[in-house]
Amino acid sequence: MQVGNTLIVDTFAEAFRMVYTRVLITAINERWVDHAVRELCGYGSSVIACDAEAGKERDWSASETPDGRPGASALLFAFSPDALAKAVVTRIGQCVMTCPSTAVFNGLHHAESSFALGKHLRYFGDGFQQSKVIDGHRYWRIPVMDGEFLVEESLGVAKGIAGGNFLIQSTNQALGLAAGERAIDAIASLANVITPFPGGLVRSGSKVGSRYTALKASTADAWCPTLRSRMDTLIEPAANCVYEIVIDGSDEQAVSLALRVGIEASVGSGIVAIAAGNYGGRLGKFHFHLRKIMQ
Repeated sequence: MQVGNTLIVDTFAEAFRMVYTRVLITAINERWVDHAVRELCGYGSSVIACDAEAGKERDWSASETPDGRPGASALLFAFSPDALAKAVVTRIGQCVMTCPSTAVFNGLHHAESSFALGKHLRYFGDGFQQSKVIDGHRYWRIPVMDGEFLVEESLGVAKGIAGGNFLIQSTNQALGLAAGERAIDAIASLANVITPFPGGLVRSGSKVGSRYTALKASTADAWCPTLRSRMDTLIEPAANCVYEIVIDGSDEQAVSLALRVGIEASVGSGIVAIAAGNYGGRLGKFHFHLRKIMQ
């Protein structure tokens, strides 16, 4: 299959089950919303070493948020509800409660389960915290130096999918970066998905395992251009640079749509091929076949 001059390799992206939550952050203006979301999602690229995979989902207008202020939502993914709860409570306590003017709301009210958030963070109030129930939802008001930090008592947890991906093979780095940026910008318009790596792009793709026993993952050598003369390679002959885009989402439909939108945006001059990373189906049960998606 060709899209313009770009080959769509006959392969599939392999993804796996994780759980996720949606955190809705509001603040006095967009600047402080952005600061809070960036801080919350920092060091959230991969659960290979991070406590959660995290990324901004979308902006919310003041007319959409519970407190009538501008906001943004972030999705955070982990392998279990307990791991997710630990990561999110720590991140919000350290990164959002400390950020001027912010408030935090649950973005998954109809989820199958939940975990405590404000119920834990309230203790920072040292006995001066207060709670209030509005429309059946409990909120905690924690005194801080610019007023009060308002936080919902719990956050919903739902099943999600992580690890959807595609690989942009380009003739050079500049064209590969430009293609990746087009893809990330297109995916950013979609709800229910995130691209958790820096700027949405991955330069250091990984494989499972390593010759060093202490490591559970190591460089994806089959996709490294500088190693093509030393081992079997998966890179097309005309390509000299590879970037990966990893997509986490709420369900198969959301991830599939993001893959298609991202691939459509990335093809163009100097983009030799679009491929995907998989382990022959051994890593995850969700298989996104690129050619089927593009049809």
